[in-house]
Amino acid sequence: MKSTRRTTALALAGALTLGAALTACSADDGQGTAPAEAEETSDEPVTIQVAIDEGLEEGAVEAVKTRIDEFEAEHPNITVETQEYTWVGTTFAADLAGGTLPDVFTVPFTDGRGLIERQQIADISGLVAELPYAADLNPNVAAAGQSSDGGQWAMPIAAYGQAIHYNRGIFTEAGLDPDAPPTTWDEVREAAATISEKTGKTGFAEMTSSNTGGWILTTLVYAMGGRGEQVDGDTATATVDTPEYAKALEYLKAMRWDDDSMGDEFLYDWGTSHADFGAGKIGMFVSGGGDYGNLATQNAMNPDDYGVTVLPLEGDDAAVLGGGTLAAVNAKATPAEQAAAVQWIDFYYMAKLTDEQAAVADAQATADQGQPVGVPILPVFDQESEEQRQAWIADLTNVPLEQFAPYSDFIYDQPLEAEPPVATQDLYAALDPVVQAVLTDEDADVAALLAEAEANVQNLIDRG
Repeated sequence: MKSTRRTTALALAGALTLGAALTACSADDGQGTAPAEAEETSDEPVTIQVAIDEGLEEGAVEAVKTRIDEFEAEHPNITVETQEYTWVGTTFAADLAGGTLPDVFTVPFTDGRGLIERQQIADISGLVAELPYAADLNPNVAAAGQSSDGGQWAMPIAAYGQAIHYNRGIFTEAGLDPDAPPTTWDEVREAAATISEKTGKTGFAEMTSSNTGGWILTTLVYAMGGRGEQVDGDTATATVDTPEYAKALEYLKAMRWDDDSMGDEFLYDWGTSHADFGAGKIGMFVSGGGDYGNLATQNAMNPDDYGVTVLPLEGDDAAVLGGGTLAAVNAKATPAEQAAAVQWIDFYYMAKLTDEQAAVADAQATADQGQPVGVPILPVFDQESEEQRQAWIADLTNVPLEQFAPYSDFIYDQPLEAEPPVATQDLYAALDPVVQAVLTDEDADVAALLAEAEANVQNLIDRG
């Protein structure tokens, strides 16, 4: 599978600084589980715990249980137990240190390299190399889960480009055309003001906490032509105190204080922003383009109200911030558990992307529980493979694809760029209070806030 579009040229890798003290959490010796070693334990009874999202509605949980039953039928020696888990930047380090993570769990692309370098996840590269599609992964996407020697320690299971999610019902209520969402940042601001004035609801919401404030602010900065870091060889320089960051903050400041279109909640994180958007309290917000599944299964979003569109790109070198999700295996897992974990990752996450029978089986189990099937996604292989997947499950697709068109019809033509590659979550965390200050203090000094944040981020980068 070879990519023919620029979208798949993602250089998506980074590192989350969790602190040297966490190195002791690793039980992996750096050698990993070899296929021969896995074969020796292939008939042993083994139980693994696998992550499922917190707060799933009953139908979504039942769909997972159906897939577990199918997996256990194929692998009678493996018992799969579920454990609720959601990655949160401010608590993940403690979860890792406390040994509370399941055997199979997910992390953002930004965590991959750091976890691998500190051997805080299992080295499953030998097992992954045996999978028939291992060589077909988009190399730039695969890099997020690779060690310095190219070993695939964690599997990329999803990629995304940031997007504007909007409520079509609120657009209609405000007299806006839901089939013609904003295409410039000025139009976004105008639409937000109209929504607040005509409906009394939040026109545009901004995440500000648990590292999401820095994440979404940096998303706006990318779209306006800026970047969070410059990397020259082994040297990374924070580029937070820049005209692009100032422009993005002044944009938010104007919507908050001049337009009064951002509501009255200024401590949103990923979960609470999605909850309020799903509940019909928010007209627009920025998040990953593939979030509809979460909105439907965790936040009871009315499908008729959902809309999504690409980010406006303005200025020289403007781009969409891209990222994704890795499936990783707990460093404390035994060789038998590692082998079973890779089989689960292959079955549950990857087979539906690479095999027609598996794709249809997964879609059928999901559809039988009334869960969304056929949501457009950015591929971890290439655009052709994603189009093939959509064709396989076309008869079971139950989402309003036409409502995704403002995003899915254009995202392949937008340049995607990786998140800041060094101390990514530290950079985001340092910017959370900056965004909060701008939205809660009309007299906030943007220049001073950015100067302090850049100094803090550079210190963290230099500490390594």
